[in-house]
Amino acid sequence: MPPPSRLSRLPPQLSRWLGYRSGPVPKRPDYIVYLWSFIGAFGGIALIQAVFGQAQYFIERGVPSIVASYGATAVLIYGAVDAPLAQPRGLFGGHFVGALTGICITKLFHLLPTEERFQSLLWLAGSLACATSVVLMQVTGTTHPPAGATALLAAVNTDIRDMGWYYLPVVLLSSTLALAVALITNNIQRRYPVFWFQPNPPPPPPAARPSHTSTPDSGSVAGEKRPADIDVINAEEKRTLPV
Repeated sequence: MPPPSRLSRLPPQLSRWLGYRSGPVPKRPDYIVYLWSFIGAFGGIALIQAVFGQAQYFIERGVPSIVASYGATAVLIYGAVDAPLAQPRGLFGGHFVGALTGICITKLFHLLPTEERFQSLLWLAGSLACATSVVLMQVTGTTHPPAGATALLAAVNTDIRDMGWYYLPVVLLSSTLALAVALITNNIQRRYPVFWFQPNPPPPPPAARPSHTSTPDSGSVAGEKRPADIDVINAEEKRTLPV
């Protein structure tokens, strides 16, 4: 039996909104899934754009209203809530790894002597950023497909490239806002997340029951004697013969 979730110790009014259920979640009709997927995606993207597009603090620092890769994230965390790649570990870890990788590789290419040389190799910087982030996400167990675009944008998008290291807190805040909306909209008639850090281990396979049925030998099916039985009978007959 897997150990009980720590969320089970919390009051039900709180644990429900963190994805805990004491029993299986009933399957909802398709139109319910479509409705909450739409509401979640709309609310999540709108909230991110409202924060970064309207707050003067971010406007003064040249932060774009949204990092485009979060559009793909919305498809996962609002439309495919049960998918392993849509869970919070990948959401936060994947985008952070992608942003960090993209920044580091882009800054290395900025060491080139001229801006013209940098621009001519921009395709290489973007390709390396995306490919390296894919491997790092695999190694860290934080694979989140939209995060590949997060790494790519750090190299090829001028606005994001100009943010430098400030890109990291922007990505973390974007993930937090997206998750907050997901915890609300996905837990009204569905369940999210399925897990926070590690997936639940699968139940152990049932123990094999010993079989009490035996297959009769081919020689005894039709009442025939097996060779070993014939040898025993012959030996007994020899003992009883008179000398």
